[in-house]
Amino acid sequence: MHSSEEAEKSHSWDGIKQSLGPGLLMAAAAIGVSHLVQSTRAGATFGFAMVWAVVLANIFKYPFLEYGPRYAIATGESMIEGYKRLGKWAIGIFIVFTIGTMFAVQAAVTVVTASLAAELTGIALSPLAWSAIILAICILLLLSGQYSALDGAIKLIMVVLAVSTVIAVGAALLQGEQHAMPANLTPSIWNVAGVSFLIALMGWMPIPIDAAAWHSLWSLERVKQTKYQPKLRESLIDFNIGYIGAAVLALGFLFLGALVMFGSGEEYASSGTVFSSQLISLYTSSLGQWAYPVIIICAFTTMFSTTLTVTDAYPRVSRRMLEVMIPNSFSTKDDILLYRSLLIVISLLSLGVLYFMGDRFTLMVDLATTLSFLTAPVLAYINYKLVTADHMPEHCVPKPWLRWLSRGGLVFLTGFALLYIYWQLQYG
Repeated sequence: MHSSEEAEKSHSWDGIKQSLGPGLLMAAAAIGVSHLVQSTRAGATFGFAMVWAVVLANIFKYPFLEYGPRYAIATGESMIEGYKRLGKWAIGIFIVFTIGTMFAVQAAVTVVTASLAAELTGIALSPLAWSAIILAICILLLLSGQYSALDGAIKLIMVVLAVSTVIAVGAALLQGEQHAMPANLTPSIWNVAGVSFLIALMGWMPIPIDAAAWHSLWSLERVKQTKYQPKLRESLIDFNIGYIGAAVLALGFLFLGALVMFGSGEEYASSGTVFSSQLISLYTSSLGQWAYPVIIICAFTTMFSTTLTVTDAYPRVSRRMLEVMIPNSFSTKDDILLYRSLLIVISLLSLGVLYFMGDRFTLMVDLATTLSFLTAPVLAYINYKLVTADHMPEHCVPKPWLRWLSRGGLVFLTGFALLYIYWQLQYG
């Protein structure tokens, strides 16, 4: 009996190890703009006044992102096929929202990576030139199939960045709030600028809701790669490790911004190049100058992993959308060609967005994150409808507590989207 229990535990642990991957990939995509840029800006500008927003965004988005791996493992198909099952309205909304946001999203993550590349190398090219180089490298890696090898290295770098962030926050806490600002001088959240930033902060906190569809595709790819069909519990353990880790690190970046920059008189720069220097100084002022090479390499690699993941995700999602909408129209050879064509076209159009936006770094980030938040309530509702649909296996339907959290999340996301629209119409 005892040996039987041990064998079962061992088998379960093996299953969890086989399942690990998609959730960590999601974390790699999440720990990018929302953390390095938006969370530190929140702390630097508003101190600890937006901690509640980071916490609530992570809590209320949780179910809608968890439904990605849940649906894929339960049904064996991606959420994109599921949207079509719900009806033309669901797949139509997803397609419109994806096309409407993907160029701004890819442009935003690429320009952050480009600014860190300039800081890392000391080569003063324009943001557009650096962005073109970054995207060219991503395309070459994805075309040559080297992404899986890079993915392993990225996980190690992310661990280093996470540990560095925790240590830096601890050091800043031990040093005390160096620039404590009187409470009555804390900038107000409840004005046009404050509400606009609040929505931008929560837009990608920790990642846009359409990433649930990406996760469902990655989960199916992981099954193909390992030839192991995970249990739902095993897949959700992978998701929770990535999600909770990303949420904790978001608070870490906010604390760094609040403890090191808030009240110092220094404002977060709108230029990407200046931003990179400010970001690295958050660490070196807490850890010492010795940390500079470690942090700049980790920050760049983390953002590069986000850019690489996004550069792969949009062509993959777009290809699946075409296959779902025009079934039996693509052979295996066409499938590969279609992915490669979309990879290049979407990247070029994203560079076009950067060309027109120029070096307005924070404006680009705020535009992309705000678009994601305003589409979030609709995508969240579709995801909820999908996992509670009749074709969902009964034992995989979310538990009552998760369904209640979903309803609360819908109220939260819709309420703040309407608040943003109201402020813009009233005072914008």
